Amino acid sequence: MKRAAQILTHIPDRPSKPRKDGLTMVMDKGLSLREAEDLAAVGSEYVDFVKLGFGTSVITPDVDRKIKTYHEAGMTVYFGGTLFEAFIIRSLYKDYVELLRETGVKMVEVSDGSYEFDHSEKLDYIRKLAKEFTVISEVGSKKKNVVFTPAQWVEMMKAELEAGSVKVIAEARESGTIGIYNDDGSVNLDLINTISRDIGFNNVLWEAPLKQQQAWFIVNFGANVNLGNIAPNEIIALESLRLGLRSDTFFSFLPDSLK
Repeated sequence: MKRAAQILTHIPDRPSKPRKDGLTMVMDKGLSLREAEDLAAVGSEYVDFVKLGFGTSVITPDVDRKIKTYHEAGMTVYFGGTLFEAFIIRSLYKDYVELLRETGVKMVEVSDGSYEFDHSEKLDYIRKLAKEFTVISEVGSKKKNVVFTPAQWVEMMKAELEAGSVKVIAEARESGTIGIYNDDGSVNLDLINTISRDIGFNNVLWEAPLKQQQAWFIVNFGANVNLGNIAPNEIIALESLRLGLRSDTFFSFLPDSLK
């Protein structure tokens, strides 16, 4: 079957790992060690980041072996930002850093989606952590009643990139119905266009848990858009979307002569 993939024409080029663009982040919400091994076997070529969602990492059995499994497959592991916030609200920053060191986790997500604290404090955490770890920060609240204007999103994202984040995550939750999306899962077009224009879409990891959201980003931003909160069993399906091998993006990369 690999030969069939090689002879198909007009397939978008995908950068090889380690890559800076076209990133795929998978959300692990408590997979077993065996499921993690299966994920590594299928997704080693396609998955860049595995987020151990919210605070699941501290209660998931065999989490140390899971982290080792992912790392051996060339996937970068990080803890969900909610766990960071759980330590911060309890004034346990040093303990959190020690946890990162003990587990061999080299990437850290800094967020304030559940525990809201001053943005200047968030920037300080990014600066401190960036001295030792790769930092990725999340912008946007997990609460529906907390709404930022597009200008506020841009201002926060710019500041966090300048503070040391390698990418900023555009919040959507695993439901895909908040932040950069509307209640029905449709895209907030004005917000996304503003972020893309003023931040640059390659600087953003767009959370896109739903298939129609993934397809929208690929159709509008190309095969190598950064996408996150992907379900573990959707890795190959997403890569098919990226390559125009699924109906939603079938015509996106074909020349007019073939349409």
